[in-house]
Amino acid sequence: MAQNDFKLNFKSFQQLLLEMAQQRSVDDLLQLVTSSLVSNRNVALARVWMVAPGDICETCVELASCPDQGRCLHLMASRGLSTDSVTTWNTTEHSAYRRFPIGVRKVGRIAATGQPGYVSAINGNSDWIADRGWMQREGIVNFVGQPLIFKGEVLGVLAMFTRVALGEDSLGLMRMIADHLAYAVSNTRAFAEIERLKRQIESENAYLRAEVNLAQSFGGIIGTSNALLQILRKIELVAPIDTSVLITGESGTGKELVAREIHTRSKRARRPMIKVNCAAIPKDLFESEFFGHVRGAFTGAHRDREGFFRTADGGTLFLDEVSEIPLELQGKLLRVLQEGEYQRVGEEKVLKVDVRVISATNRQLAQEVSAGRFREDLYYRLNVFPFSMPSLRERKEDIPLLVAHFVDLICKKLNRPEPHLTQADIAALTVHDWPGNIRELQNVIERAVITSRLDQIDSPASAGHPLTSVPVGEVHTTKPVSAGHEILTEKEIRSLEKENIIRALRLCNGKIYGRRGAGEKLGIKPTTLISRMKKMKIQVNDI
Repeated sequence: MAQNDFKLNFKSFQQLLLEMAQQRSVDDLLQLVTSSLVSNRNVALARVWMVAPGDICETCVELASCPDQGRCLHLMASRGLSTDSVTTWNTTEHSAYRRFPIGVRKVGRIAATGQPGYVSAINGNSDWIADRGWMQREGIVNFVGQPLIFKGEVLGVLAMFTRVALGEDSLGLMRMIADHLAYAVSNTRAFAEIERLKRQIESENAYLRAEVNLAQSFGGIIGTSNALLQILRKIELVAPIDTSVLITGESGTGKELVAREIHTRSKRARRPMIKVNCAAIPKDLFESEFFGHVRGAFTGAHRDREGFFRTADGGTLFLDEVSEIPLELQGKLLRVLQEGEYQRVGEEKVLKVDVRVISATNRQLAQEVSAGRFREDLYYRLNVFPFSMPSLRERKEDIPLLVAHFVDLICKKLNRPEPHLTQADIAALTVHDWPGNIRELQNVIERAVITSRLDQIDSPASAGHPLTSVPVGEVHTTKPVSAGHEILTEKEIRSLEKENIIRALRLCNGKIYGRRGAGEKLGIKPTTLISRMKKMKIQVNDI
């Protein structure tokens, strides 16, 4: 009868398995199982030991009998209630048996062999009894221990002390609980490892993002000139504010980079920034491209289309070359900006949208307004916060940084060795007007890298660019000419020549005479080179 009482009062097996499957913590899982086992009054104590590295060997009561201090059984969960209904055994930290050597006593032998242990009709002569007084006081007559085995490995031991004898069906139930517990422990450990790796990856990504942001200097906006620093300060000011921005400036000045940085630093950063090149959209398709259409709205509309505004909902819409938007469509664009409403082509339903608009143009929109080619009200709506991008001519001090950035970027892209840039190279690049601005500079550097020999960069002029009449990388006895600019002083020329000779000597490992010597590299006699080196106080040993 006692056996039947145990079965009837025990929490249903199916419910226990369901709750076990929902656990994501090993501690919570083990507490659940032990609490469920002792929910019946006839179960005095339920415990789980897990195999783990040895940690308190010097103070362990079983140290003398421990065969391997490398690992042992750690008491991880304990639940029990005395017959006095007051005393509990719910602690693991202060239990006298919080550690068991593997192979020692009943629990240790179960872990060592992987075989269940079952003792009934316990008497005082049983050799595995550690505390006979406790057994007698609590009326313990049964012990059952099941190994927790997963894929052939013993993870631990589930043990239970009962005040009633257990039948075969109860023992079978314990075996099933132990099997499911082993699988659940393995799963929860896997979940814990996944969470740990996830946190690690998130932490690493946060660090790498910070490093990339620092290295790229405002997301790829390179430079330290006053003109650029003013732009960066304006980005920091306007990015968090959800307002329209108009970026003007010559082609190639980096208007899209500024737009992307504003978006990245805004509250919309988690949503996309959709770039639209207004100059590339056929006039007849503007309305459909911007606002979308429904199927059958016009010939060729075989399916519904959302349009740019719906795609950018919650994010940013970057309208590049905004001056190219047809005049008849500008009124509908203004409505979206003012009211956040629009209609798809062929549909009467009014749709709501939440989009921040950043516009860019290389034209003077005020002049376009005066000429009647751009709506004045739309101009004021777009131009809430204006940016005027400086040309490269206005930030020449940034050219060395930009050149170094592009050389590194392009060499990695093309898998080419990085050439060494001399002062002469930088000077020639700096004095040029760069009508195509940063885009032109990047293209010139890419062509120069492609045509470079080993680690010596060829002149942009040799790559088809009218930059200088004298090839960069060779000795300059006259100024690299660029019409309209001041000539170099004699001191500057001597400095450039000295740097060029030093570079040639480095490339040739100090060799002056013969093939692949510095004299041949520079196109002068070795004796002439030696004379110049003495005059400039250049020592081969110092190279």
